[in-house]
Amino acid sequence: MTIQTPPPAPPAAVTASLTGADIIAARLAAAGATHAFGIPGGEVLALVDGLGRAGIRFELARHENAAGFMAEGLWQVTGALPVLVATLGPGVSNAVTAVAHAQQDRVPLIFITGCVDQALAESYTHQVFDHQAVLRPLVKASFRAAPGTEALVVDKALAIARSGRPGPVHIDLPIAVAEASATTLPPPPAAPGAVGVPADLDRAVALLAGARRPLVLAGLDLVNESAAASLARLIDRTGAPLLTTYKGKGLLPEDDLRVIGGVGLSPKADALVRPLMEAADLIVLAGYDPIEMRQGWRNPWPVDKPVIDIVAQALPHGMHRATMTLEGHVGTILDRLAERLSPAPVWERGEPSAVRAAFRRAFAAPDGWGPHAVFETLRAVAPSGTVATADSGAHRILLSQLWSCDGPRRLLQSTGLCTMGCALPLATGAALGSGQPTLCFVGDAGLEMVLGELATLRDLAVPVVVVVLVDEALGLIALKQKQMGLARAGVDLGLSDFAAIARAFGGHGATVGDRATLAREAAAAFARPGFSLLACRIDAAAYEGAF
Repeated sequence: MTIQTPPPAPPAAVTASLTGADIIAARLAAAGATHAFGIPGGEVLALVDGLGRAGIRFELARHENAAGFMAEGLWQVTGALPVLVATLGPGVSNAVTAVAHAQQDRVPLIFITGCVDQALAESYTHQVFDHQAVLRPLVKASFRAAPGTEALVVDKALAIARSGRPGPVHIDLPIAVAEASATTLPPPPAAPGAVGVPADLDRAVALLAGARRPLVLAGLDLVNESAAASLARLIDRTGAPLLTTYKGKGLLPEDDLRVIGGVGLSPKADALVRPLMEAADLIVLAGYDPIEMRQGWRNPWPVDKPVIDIVAQALPHGMHRATMTLEGHVGTILDRLAERLSPAPVWERGEPSAVRAAFRRAFAAPDGWGPHAVFETLRAVAPSGTVATADSGAHRILLSQLWSCDGPRRLLQSTGLCTMGCALPLATGAALGSGQPTLCFVGDAGLEMVLGELATLRDLAVPVVVVVLVDEALGLIALKQKQMGLARAGVDLGLSDFAAIARAFGGHGATVGDRATLAREAAAAFARPGFSLLACRIDAAAYEGAF
């Protein structure tokens, strides 16, 4: 019998030693990062390599600012840790707006910047400035990694970014630290303890139990806690009507008869709800973060009105007064309150229903073509559960009143910072995370700020439907000039052929001027695998008196 010997085993693969970048990447992956966004430079190449080895995909954007919004869009739909990477100098300065947005819109962004080693920085000036000095006013914390501290720095950054109200944290990563050999990966930190709830809820329970005209205003803290079910339980027990901030839209489906609507930026909407706030005998602020609100929401209710302010983090903002403040995990606090309440008759005169009906009448679409018709048509065509994004401008204020959300995080926008140029990259990140068609609403000026990101859409091959409101103006600013009696200046744009631009970037493009064409093009766009751009020509005058 012939004995066959197996072939010799291939030589064992040589395992490269860990680097500081590997440790950082491993920590980010363990914390839920799946993608990092940015533009690489020589100072972050070791980090980009480490991210790939840790299973984190690095996605190339055309501008660091857009990369930050893409990271948020992904986080909004998947919960994946948002990570932004930038090289030194202009890479950092380009990202400042996205970081400021993350601070004011409560996004737990981890922003990692490459930098030269400290000894070199003392005698080398090319592209060198103090990243931490620039970013500290905009972040919850800023760290500079040192040898042996890589895991510790990331652990601290994650804890701070996610604690209380979320926000951005910055890590400056010197080249030598990223590239240096490391012996072991330190064990992960202990899991966080139980969520915080105030020990004494008796007074709040008594106020709620005694209220016969309670009103709830819900906002961003509840969205970030994914605590919509807790809000629903409190509404069920109290029978209170619900107002939301724009970020809070969809915490309860907006076809729920207890939902009045969104408030905070539309003077028309705010005027409609003012009598309801004045008639209420108790206002409950459920995760309400006043950073979303315009100046008209400074002290919006009488000083003697009983108000329970339930917040993730109590901050001295000066925007309103409260009878009592409950700080902790908002959803858990609402659950604890709801379980101690029994339903009772409330609002027996039916005032909330009347205000809700007035809301719908005030923002009903007029006959003919215009922004109302664009939003109404697309809401009818868009599938249930569609995630939409909105850029800043007149269209966003009107859209936020007209667009009905059937769940939270279904209308993404910059409400704290209110920056232009966010909608397209937000939609890109959201579509990348969900794999489902995402709808982007943007004005012509906002799109022209980020046209290069159409190439990012093409390269990522994600299904985004870009709807451009083409009115050849900075419509909201022009309205303010007119209201103030000022001369019109600096607000007029030339007409760009956006449909042709979309085709040049590898997408589908169409110009639209009526409801039927829009409905047909939108239905085709939602079925298309790549991106589509629908340029809707409208008259800027249609916004006058609309919101």
